[in-house]
Amino acid sequence: MAGPAATDQITVVSRDAHRFASISHRHDQAQLIHAITGVVAVTTAQGTWVVPPSRAVWVPAGIEHETRSHAAVRFRALLIDAAEAQGLPGACAVVEVTPLLRELILRLAALAGAPREPDFCQAVTRLLLLELSFLPVEPLNLPTPRHAQLARFCERLRNEPALAVSLETAAADLHMSRSSFMRRFQRETGMSLARWRQQARLLHALSLLADGQSILSVALACGYESPSAFSAMFRRSLGRSPTDYFASPAGA
Repeated sequence: MAGPAATDQITVVSRDAHRFASISHRHDQAQLIHAITGVVAVTTAQGTWVVPPSRAVWVPAGIEHETRSHAAVRFRALLIDAAEAQGLPGACAVVEVTPLLRELILRLAALAGAPREPDFCQAVTRLLLLELSFLPVEPLNLPTPRHAQLARFCERLRNEPALAVSLETAAADLHMSRSSFMRRFQRETGMSLARWRQQARLLHALSLLADGQSILSVALACGYESPSAFSAMFRRSLGRSPTDYFASPAGA
């Protein structure tokens, strides 16, 4: 359910919960979903986007989606009438939450439902939309195959990130040849099985790290033999170590 309007162009949704899960729904407006604390996962028919406090998910208008957390979370979602805005993504995406963007989100949430000065609110809205237009997009999504057997196989890997499954075993379980499995998986997800599994582990790790678990426990939970191997994968994927990633001003 939408909350009070902050401006004529933006409505704020605020949720603070130990665990949160929405039903599948869509909005007439675009939506920017930002976790102040905890990790939020947004799922559409195309895949899942997982974001810690240093990131946000952009969901264009009309996209059916579910929002959930696996632990305690405080998030703010802005429903944005983006019809007149330029340069905003036309598909779901993860964007970096700069210190400025974070403060603009919090300010609009504070303004919602309170006495406000229209000129000031509109200025905050314009600045937020300008800040969104120039943010880099990060690959924190996990594509979902449409093929029913592959979708069930991927769901198993998501639920058991430490599970070791060879390409040959996966192909045999789905009654495919190795080459047929590779072609089908690449076509359905845009990734190889190894790349998809690494991405699934990375997104699972983000939830565990945001929940305060140690790098050692997260590494083992995600199927890595050592914290150094896990940290190396994390750095290759996101450009920073797990400690540095969560120590950013936006994620503090």
